[in-house]
Amino acid sequence: MTGERTVRDHVDVLNGLSRELKLLSRHQVLPHSVAAPLALERSAFLLLSRLEAGGPMSLRELAEAFGLDVSTVNRQVAALLRQGLAERIPDPGGGLARKLRATGAGRRKLGRDQAQHREGLDRIMTHWATEDRHTFFELLRRFNEDIEALEGTTPWPRGDGP
Repeated sequence: MTGERTVRDHVDVLNGLSRELKLLSRHQVLPHSVAAPLALERSAFLLLSRLEAGGPMSLRELAEAFGLDVSTVNRQVAALLRQGLAERIPDPGGGLARKLRATGAGRRKLGRDQAQHREGLDRIMTHWATEDRHTFFELLRRFNEDIEALEGTTPWPRGDGP
């Protein structure tokens, strides 16, 4: 009976996690104020965040980092270039492929949206104990790192702590 209950509990937890992750994705990236809409579309936010975290990258490197086809990333990058949020530069390492980096305008918009995301998280978690916030951070980081390892994608550059 205990083994059967353990399997049922395991399945129940997986079903619950699946539901909660769907609900999380419904909230887009993170909550924001209706009075101050986000400056960037989700794909622009993610691409610029990756460039900020790891420095200039080629289209191929970005595609590998996101586990996407180069043509998909190329369309998203083209939109960034048209909006003046990113620019092509020579490879700082001397390679032949051109790299992409955020422009000043891209970094400013990204910074504003990141601040809104932090404010939204703070509103949601304002009643959470500090220890609970740290535990949630550590578990979510571990979850994301395990996804990266399983999928074989390039790990997102992270600092040592929160």
